[in-house]
Amino acid sequence: MLVFMKERLVMLSVPKTGTTAWQTALAPVADIVVRDPPELKHAPLYRYNRFFRPMFEKVCATEMETVAVMREPVDWLGSWYRYRQRPFMTGKPNSTQNISFDDFVDAYSSGKPPGWANVGSQAKFLEPRPNGTAITHLFRYEDPQALLSFMQDRLGREITLQRENVSPQMPLTLSEGIAQKLRRKRAEEFDLYMSIAT
Repeated sequence: MLVFMKERLVMLSVPKTGTTAWQTALAPVADIVVRDPPELKHAPLYRYNRFFRPMFEKVCATEMETVAVMREPVDWLGSWYRYRQRPFMTGKPNSTQNISFDDFVDAYSSGKPPGWANVGSQAKFLEPRPNGTAITHLFRYEDPQALLSFMQDRLGREITLQRENVSPQMPLTLSEGIAQKLRRKRAEEFDLYMSIAT
């Protein structure tokens, strides 16, 4: 999470959407940088609403806008799957080694996914709160120029991004039946992604 007080802007870090690169690029000019623990670095909107928003409103007397990135759902799952394929994960319960991408997505689509397929939900991360708190500016991961232009305009500076924390590259295919099941069981992910203006 990155906080820019003068610009009244908070950048939330949706996992697997390139936010580590943004943090590296903007940490020197941010007023608050939340790097650890992961539960705070990757604080979803509901956690931001509960802990951070009241602090900004009560202590700093300001209402912040929020910005976040969402990745196309199948691509997002593919990034998680590849990330958990790393040699470092060998023998760990969350490893996806020896598990097909179909099995990973099928398990993710179930009611209670096992640990190796339990990667959360972008829709839940970004879900508006009953008090009206919502993501002010939501961008597609697949359109990096839109976010870059927005952030450069908002911060009044040129931003150079480097790729970081990248999942291993490998070809992934998803069978039609599993793809349909994912769209049916996790429709909210696709609905939110399609609602983002391009």
